[in-house]
Amino acid sequence: MGLIRFPSLVSSVNCFGRSRSLHERNYQSDVPKGHLAVYVGETEKRRYIVPIAYLDQPLFQVLLRQSEEEFEFDHPMGGITISCNEDEFVKLTNKLKAL
Repeated sequence: MGLIRFPSLVSSVNCFGRSRSLHERNYQSDVPKGHLAVYVGETEKRRYIVPIAYLDQPLFQVLLRQSEEEFEFDHPMGGITISCNEDEFVKLTNKLKAL
């Protein structure tokens, strides 16, 4: 499945990047259709908005399996929590954007 790139549907959300601060966002309305929020980091978790198309990508699935092993279905942040180095996550998403 090819990656479909949408123009930003919500001007305050940078797709593939960090979203607004905790105090400025409404958790449901700031995630554009076709995207999901994930929380990334080893200690401090940061919220990223990614396309749901990433769920089909093998590289992203590896992170999801690791998350499942660590957190099972108890995600303390309320969304998918991925415990990995934030820089590595950004590198991975940049690779997926290029596909």
